[in-house]
Amino acid sequence: MVNWTQMHDCYGDVDRVPALLEQVELEDDAEAWKELGYRLVLEHDLVFPAGFAALPRLMCLASRSARARGLAGTILRRAAGHHGCDDLLANCAEEISEFRRLLDRHLQSRPADYLAAFLASLAAMEEYHRSAVLGDFTDDFYHLVCPNCAVEVTIAIGDYGCYSAIRDWNKGDVDRRDLRPTPSEALSGTGRWMYETAVRDGHEALADGIALLFGKAECPACASVFDVANEYTSANRPVLR
Repeated sequence: MVNWTQMHDCYGDVDRVPALLEQVELEDDAEAWKELGYRLVLEHDLVFPAGFAALPRLMCLASRSARARGLAGTILRRAAGHHGCDDLLANCAEEISEFRRLLDRHLQSRPADYLAAFLASLAAMEEYHRSAVLGDFTDDFYHLVCPNCAVEVTIAIGDYGCYSAIRDWNKGDVDRRDLRPTPSEALSGTGRWMYETAVRDGHEALADGIALLFGKAECPACASVFDVANEYTSANRPVLR
């Protein structure tokens, strides 16, 4: 049972969020959903305790409400970092597991919000660093550090090309080197799940981008070859609580 007297929202209120939850549970009120969203989540990835307290009820609503599914996913994707609500997340582990299964069924329907649901699925797997910054690989850039010489390397994956480069703010990306994708059969763990899910659901561009993200890149400065996913994880690792 949540003690709402300790669960403040972005305004410091402790009674408005439970009232709004009761309202949206009774009817799909667009204005109530709008107010609920901005009371729970601010820009810059900040979620308030009331947001984590609301998660179990939002995830229970997710099977019949796209708004609930979207808001629950948004909150879950911000579950890394200093929020002081680890106990609330631990207490809804069962609901998170069911939410992940629901998201998987939703992905198979090839919905318009496919990427958002895909990222929420990663968050439900506690892959927060991927769910926070992964794009759809149409216009994606990742700024990593070469593990050998420590120079900043730009990784581009998109319609314009798939390469590593040194970024010059006057000339653009210079000294480009083609990325080397990992063969699908060599993928494992989360990378394999990501790739196979995208292929299953007919998202070939996303699958191809994942193979490149889990592939190899050559540093234009020192010519050393490094694993993109490892450096991506290092650069985007969640803040330890």
